[in-house]
Amino acid sequence: MTRGKQKIEAQRRNAERNQKPKGSQLEARAVALKVICPICKVQLANHNQLGDHFASKHPKEKPPTESG
Repeated sequence: MTRGKQKIEAQRRNAERNQKPKGSQLEARAVALKVICPICKVQLANHNQLGDHFASKHPKEKPPTESG
């Protein structure tokens, strides 16, 4: 009867693995995106990304300063 107990334990472990993760990545992403491009309204994580965004998407415009 050893296999019976192993089977039950294996089923329990598989059920735990197959459960959906708790929480949402969308919520975590919304919290992380804090800087918004004033031209196209895309959300970015920090001012370094905003500078890169301006260089590639809006090369003729000056990026806003970090303070405002």
